[in-house]
Amino acid sequence: MNAAIPAPSAGESPEGLCPVGRPWRVLTESQELQRVAATVRELVAPHLEAASADGRAVPAGVLRLTLADVGPAPSALGVPPSGEAQPEEGYRLTVESDRILCQARTPEGVFRAAVSALHLLVAAPPEGLACGWSEESPRYAWRGLMVDPARHFLPVGELRKIIDLAALYKLNVLHLHLTDNEGWRIEIPGRPELTAGRPHYTVAEYRELQAYAAERFVTVVPEIDLPGHSAAALRAYPMLGTVGLPAWVPEGAPFAPPLDPRDEVTRAFVTEVLTEVARATTGAFIHFGGDEALGMDGERFTEAVVLARELIRACGKQPLGWQESARAGIGPGEIAQWWVDVPMMELPDSDEELALRPELVKAGMTMPIVRALAGVFASTDDDLGRIVDGGARVLLSPQSHLYLDRPYDLAVVPADRHEGAERLGFAYRPRDLRYAAAWDPTAYGLAPEQVAGIEATLFGETINNFDDLTTLLLPRLAGVANVAWTGAVPRWEEYRERLAGQARLWRERGVTALLSTEVDWR
Repeated sequence: MNAAIPAPSAGESPEGLCPVGRPWRVLTESQELQRVAATVRELVAPHLEAASADGRAVPAGVLRLTLADVGPAPSALGVPPSGEAQPEEGYRLTVESDRILCQARTPEGVFRAAVSALHLLVAAPPEGLACGWSEESPRYAWRGLMVDPARHFLPVGELRKIIDLAALYKLNVLHLHLTDNEGWRIEIPGRPELTAGRPHYTVAEYRELQAYAAERFVTVVPEIDLPGHSAAALRAYPMLGTVGLPAWVPEGAPFAPPLDPRDEVTRAFVTEVLTEVARATTGAFIHFGGDEALGMDGERFTEAVVLARELIRACGKQPLGWQESARAGIGPGEIAQWWVDVPMMELPDSDEELALRPELVKAGMTMPIVRALAGVFASTDDDLGRIVDGGARVLLSPQSHLYLDRPYDLAVVPADRHEGAERLGFAYRPRDLRYAAAWDPTAYGLAPEQVAGIEATLFGETINNFDDLTTLLLPRLAGVANVAWTGAVPRWEEYRERLAGQARLWRERGVTALLSTEVDWR
């Protein structure tokens, strides 16, 4: 039973086969699981043949969903996105000749089992699926994906498809980067200028999206990126007070003057925005950004971060910021999302080294700009220590592996995809799929109790359409999900074989993936 991603952590395989080329029905006798069964039917609909609708007897297989007292699972590491006690997601999956039994103590665990059953059926060879059983539970409590509708707007229908993909890989957080220099994508009642004439989510659409995600056991975490990355807010309200950018920042660089927390108009704006977003959010967390506030002195930056945290807590929510927010002080019970340090940026040291980095040359980088960036980001080298020393937890999103807007190495891109692949991705060093799959969350010297969870990010600077987004997302999302659930780095040869069967799942869902030449896709 090793075709599923994430991989099962325990199990055994008695002799026998379960035929797969037949209709399948999702059944449960539990009233508590009726909604879960309906959601599972929606998810599996593109993949499994439907049973006869006229009631005639057909040799159908059954996915049976059952609440049961399965063996206790070890507690997941980190912070549950509910902000409450960690739900029991562990389950037992049993494959028999005529059915697949999905058992768990909770509806969420049963849902995770059903997702694994789908993976097994989609990737099964024509002769059938080996009978047997497996038990598994997650290593990390927070398993997230961030997408960026601020730079490239994603209609609600596309976000639903992303939520479905997240659920199919047992991720449980969708982090929405809703504001940035390029756009403001969430309605704020009383502030219509923020979204006037531009695509955005109404409060009603945002609430409906959260309900859709919740049915798939995915929590939506909204991000309002402050005090930097605020050009969209400033276009709508130019009277907002700001702090000037450093003189070295070139014209057209992706940095905006940070909002000044000492300005009364700005404080009123930030208060109103965060209060309205919290009011519309059903989940426990609000992300306030806090990154790349170029030009702010430490005292003003601290005031901005403290203001955001206090406002979010006053609304009954828990604040979450990027790693830079730790420079304003951070303590037990708080979380910072760690994404970069200078070594991770892989900056060249000379003109000769820069010439060997075509992705940087294409982006307009010069050695003076590179040196300025290295100076600005020098403080990031200490951020991880600041978070840990303060007693807070680290949400792992290292740029080196979990930034999925990294270009693919053209050496592993099929020839007919080169043109599109060259266009996609930020100015990071291109990497192959094997590199992405080798990420080890234990490589940073963090004690287990210091980790909040794992979250991949996909920023939208180079995305023009949904196919672009899924090309950057897949197949790398599967590797992130695998390590977030299992906590283990897979052996490449074994993982590559399991990954090969995922191509059918993506085809049947109608999503575009970059099928690297490193894998013999099926």
